[in-house]
Parts: sequence; structure tokens; C-alpha cells
Amino acid sequence: RSSSILLNFRYIKMKVYFFLLFLTALWCQVFTRSTKKTDDASNHWAILVAGSNGYYNYRHQADICHAYHIVKNHGIPEDHIITMMYDDIANNDDNPIKGNIINHPNGPNLYPGVVIDYRKDEVNPDTFIKVLEGNQTLKSQGKKVLESGPNDRVFVFFADHGAPGLIAFPDDTLGARRLDKTLIKMHQDKRFKEMVLYVEACESGSMFYNNLLPSDIKILAVTAANPDESSYACYYDKKRGTYLGDLFSVNWMEDTDKHNINTETLIEQFKRVKQETNQSHVMMYGDKSYTNEPLADFQGTSDSLLATFTSFASKADAVPSRDVQIETLLRKMKDASTEDERYKHEEKLTEYIKKRDAIKDKVSKIEKEIFGFETVSLLKKKRQLKNFSCYESVVAELHKRCFNIGQEDEARRLLYKFVNICEVGVPVEDTLRAIKKVC
Repeated sequence: RSSSILLNFRYIKMKVYFFLLFLTALWCQVFTRSTKKTDDASNHWAILVAGSNGYYNYRHQADICHAYHIVKNHGIPEDHIITMMYDDIANNDDNPIKGNIINHPNGPNLYPGVVIDYRKDEVNPDTFIKVLEGNQTLKSQGKKVLESGPNDRVFVFFADHGAPGLIAFPDDTLGARRLDKTLIKMHQDKRFKEMVLYVEACESGSMFYNNLLPSDIKILAVTAANPDESSYACYYDKKRGTYLGDLFSVNWMEDTDKHNINTETLIEQFKRVKQETNQSHVMMYGDKSYTNEPLADFQGTSDSLLATFTSFASKADAVPSRDVQIETLLRKMKDASTEDERYKHEEKLTEYIKKRDAIKDKVSKIEKEIFGFETVSLLKKKRQLKNFSCYESVVAELHKRCFNIGQEDEARRLLYKFVNICEVGVPVEDTLRAIKKVC
């Protein structure tokens, strides 16, 4: 009997021993992750781009100002942060609080301290590409460019409008093939160890899908929307008369603000933001082999200077980005304190609708010129963009002759029709001829 008790005791002791061993291993794993040292700050770069202008696009520059403080407060050196924004919002005539930009209801002023490297007409696709390439001519002019090497990690955040196969700038657009070709060349030239891009734009998934961005070159892209849908604006501010942020953008930044970037991983942030961004489909493209790395590998190096934009605010007012101008004017009409004020906003709304209808009419005439009749069923359903050569030529001609695609919401909304025209096999020469005749 005593030997049996002794055996049981030894068995229990062994179980306790292995349990403690398991706990020790688990603790070591957690401790290692929570105390992981990221690369030195000099191995981190951030490129932040607000591609729009105009007060109704307030939210894009607000997003970028917020992002600037995130990466700077988390340790990325100022000379490794490159910022492009038109800089026409903080002191805009429509801004009731001059020198002030916020990205959250009742949030702090984010404009002070933001170093803007490229502003006004410098915010264009050519300059953005040159910054990525580390263009020496720009550098010789005293401009910041990306000077990263094979041991560096690069974070790029772009906020603006988009359409199938392109992202917009104030007076031009950047096509998917040109961007992805640049990224691939950067990989070939060993310009980074790993890169992460966050893209806030309508149909932003179309910039990287279908292996446009290869899955084995250490570049990961996260987009606010899939290839076929709008992204969303949120946080309407009655006093400022504009939307303060974009849904995807404020979700990822407020998530970063709330968490320890040395322990939260890229995939954890992606899953949280995907769940929170419930109006569009947040997507991930490219190389997913390093999604378990901490945010600190890309958005900074330190968790000791967390920002404070963590108070809850409802995003139930989210609207499609292309409807922002109409929604804003409708809200201003409703909130007007005098009949004259209401009438002023009503006039602007009428003017906007007329302009939108004129764009629709031009597109309809181009369709009729190509097919001989206005209503074409094959143009109603969105087709997948594959014929980039045709589409890029058509977009360039439309932008040159018909309307500024970087500025016009309705023009970008209708570009899917020209994707369809290219995909059903209409010769590009026929489409270009129709555009020239109509516009």
C-alpha cells in the first residue's frame, strides 16, 4: 500500500513538473514577443501621401496628419518621414478654426508639427514615383526622397480617391501597372527588407489584385476596399462642415493608438480593422509571409509614446466617398440658420448636380458613338480589368479631353464602363475616336 502511495505521489509530482515546464515555456514565448526589439529607428522609413485638394476632401489631409504623428511619436526619425499634401485645408476660407485640422470628433489639432515635404502642384504621380525611386535630381534640389536599403523597412500610406486600376491626384492619376512596376523594381534593386502599403481609395483593391503585386517580393498591400466598391468617409463635423476622416484610415490609426505596437501584429490589426470597416471590404494583397511581425517594424520603433486619440465616437454616419460632396451640401442645407444660407448651399448643390449630369451625358454620347445606341446592357455589369493597355489609353484621352479624372467624382464612378468597353474587345482606336468626337 505504501509503495502504491509513493508511486502516485511521484506521478503527481511529475505532472506538476511538466505543467510548470509548460507554463515556463509559454511565459518565455510571451515575454520574448512582448520585449522584441525592432530594428534601429534609422532602419525605418514612412511615406505619407494625401492625393487630393479642396476643402470637401478635408479628411484625406486629416488622415495624413494623424499618420504623421503616429509614426513620429513612435520613433521614426523626422528625416525618414516623407509627407506629400496639398496643404490647402488648415487655413482654408471654409475652415472656421484656422491652422486647425482634426481627424476625430473633438480631437486634438494635428496640423502643428507636421513637416510637409511636397505641397501644392508637387503633389502629383510623377513626384510620388520619383520619391519611391530615390530620385537623385530631387535630392540635389534639397528634397527628401526614399533612401532606404536592403536592411530597411518601409511604410507607405496613401489617402485619396480611386477608380478601377488607378489612384487619383489633384490633376492627374497613377495607374496600377506603373505603381506595381515601380515597386517590383525597388525589390529588384534591394531598396528595402520589407514594405507595407496602406491604401485608402475607392476600388483600391484593383491596384494590386490578380497578381499585379507579386506574392514573393516582400511587399504587403492593405486596401480600404475591394476592386469593385467605394471606400467610405466618416465623422461628419457640423461646425467645420466636412467629414473628418475615412473609415478604413481612422480604424487602423485608432487601432494603433490603442495598442502596444511592439506586441500587436500586422495580421491582428488587419483582422480588427476589417471587422470595424463594415461598409467596404478591407483587402490584403502581395507577400503575406511576414504578417505576424509587430506593427513596430513598420509604424515605428517604440511603444512608449502612444498617442491619445482613443475616445469612442460613432462612425454610423459613414457615406460612400463619392457621395461626400452631395451629403455635405444636404447637411449644410439642413443645418442652415438662415434662409439665405440655406439657399447658398442649395445653389451649390444644383450646380454640382448639373456638372455631374453633364459628365453622365458625355459618357452616354461616347457609348452611343461606339455602339450606335445609348443603352448598352454589356456596360451595366462591372467586368474585371485585364486589358490595361486599352484602358490606360482611354483614361488618358478622357482626362485630356473630357474631364479632370483626379477631381470629378462622377467621372471616376463611370470609368467601369470604359473597363467594360476594353474588355468586350472594342478596338482602342474606335474608343479614342469616339472620345475625340464627343469631347
